[in-house]
Amino acid sequence: MNFKIRPAIKEDCKEISRMIMELAVYENMPDQVKIAHGELERDGFCENPFFECLVAEVPEEHKSKEGFTVVGYALYFYTYSTWKGPSIFLEDLYVMPEFRGNGIGKGLLCKVAEVGKKKQCVRLQLSVLDWNTPSRDFYAAKGAQDLTVTEGWHAIRFDGQSLDNLANEAAKI
Repeated sequence: MNFKIRPAIKEDCKEISRMIMELAVYENMPDQVKIAHGELERDGFCENPFFECLVAEVPEEHKSKEGFTVVGYALYFYTYSTWKGPSIFLEDLYVMPEFRGNGIGKGLLCKVAEVGKKKQCVRLQLSVLDWNTPSRDFYAAKGAQDLTVTEGWHAIRFDGQSLDNLANEAAKI
């Protein structure tokens, strides 16, 4: 299938927001999405953006059943490893179901890796739900290591009240 991968522009945020919700539904967590295209526009297309994004686009003649030509995205940002140096973190990689199996996911992943290498990143990191075998297999086939298995790393998160509590304690220090 003919497609192109390009950097997202502010006007793509409605489509990216739509696909974020599609991904959340697939991951059985649609109630977790609290962000809309306005926040994506603000956070990704400001002077110091919090993230960058690539989109996969098909020609009009291959548009989806619903009429969409933007059919996939990869949203990423930069982190830093005190052991290794600059890193790129792939927050989301998504391709609409009817377009899977056409190399779009691979194309997005490869382009994120290329972006990272151009910025001297030494690694590409991401998280995958334990039950998402198709994605885990996809990444493994490309050479990814499962750090939970090989190194025992666990993903840890502070949010909501626990984040508030930590921040409030800073004033007491």
